[in-house]
Parts: sequence; structure tokens; C-alpha cells
Amino acid sequence: MLVYWLDILGTAVFAISGVLLAGKLRMDPFGVLVLGVVTAVGGGTIRDMALDYGPVFWVADPTDLVVALVTCVATIVLVRHPRGLPKWILPVLDAIGLAVFVGIGVNKAFLAGTGPLVATCMGVLTGVGGGIIRDVLAREIPMILRTEVYATACIAGGCVHATAHYYFNLDLDKSLMLGMIFTLSIRLAAIRWNLKLPTFSLEK
Repeated sequence: MLVYWLDILGTAVFAISGVLLAGKLRMDPFGVLVLGVVTAVGGGTIRDMALDYGPVFWVADPTDLVVALVTCVATIVLVRHPRGLPKWILPVLDAIGLAVFVGIGVNKAFLAGTGPLVATCMGVLTGVGGGIIRDVLAREIPMILRTEVYATACIAGGCVHATAHYYFNLDLDKSLMLGMIFTLSIRLAAIRWNLKLPTFSLEK
């Protein structure tokens, strides 16, 4: 039940991040909805299509889609001055959503019968896929291709989750919580101390 509500929270936060970016780009209401919804459900959609394990999650149960749509509309109406919000709120909530999405992705991959490597990849894809689509549509360099410790946190948490379940026979729920804590800890540490990855550059 906790994971379910955290999933709802993550969906809402990801939708808000899409709406805020759309607002900065001065998109019309339809563009705002598109950017918000694809950010919220894009990663899970790509995961389910890749796994070919039953219908896409928001088709089987439209709760996440409804949450994303309602959040987008509410954000458009209520958030006129996002700079007035404390700077730490959205990054922290985003980190929680990220950790939950990675865990859900790894679990779903294992339920589909994959091994630990594919499960980890599906977890990372679930966590960052929506943000990649958002940034591509907004013509920005995706966050995971910059120096942010973002995808790295997903990979680390996904590896811990997959290893705990596949090699140490920990049940999926406990493995999910362990992986979530790991992903969240790394991401929060990166936010708190502004940790960055080294850049790769070549002389012209």
C-alpha cells in the first residue's frame, strides 16, 4: 500500500515538472498537458512495450493517467509563481518519485521473467524515460546526458534491488524497499551537496 501511494506521488511530481517546463517555454494548454502526462507515464509506457508483458499499465488501470491529467490541470490553475516555492521541495519529491519508479520497473521486469541485467535496465528506463521524452519534446538536452547524478542513482538502486532478489533470494517487496532507499539516498545526497559527474571533453 505504501508503494502504491508513493507511486501516485511520483506520478504527480513528474507531471508537475513537465508542466513547469512547459510554462517556461510558454506552451498552450494542450502542450502543457502533453508535456506533463508524458513525463509522468512515459517511462513506464516504454518499459511495458519493451517487456510485452500484458497491456501498458495505464491502459490496464488508468489511475496514473487520471492522476497525471488532474495534476497538470491543477498546476496550470494554481501555480502562477513557481519561484515562490522553496527550492528543495520539487527536487526532493522528484527523488522520491524516481526511487519508486525504478523499484516498480525492476519488479515488473522480474515478474515478466527477465534476468537481473534486463530488470535493472527496465528500472532505470521507468525512472528516466518520461524525463527524456519531456526534454526531447522541449528541445533540451536530457538531464541524464548532463552531469547530474540522476541516472547514476537509478542504476545503483536498480543493481541493489536486482542483486538482492536474484542472487540473495530476498522477496520482491523487501528488495524493492532496499533498492528504493539506495536510489533515494544517492539522489538526495547529490541534491544536498550538489554532486556532479565528471565531464568528458575533447580538444577541438
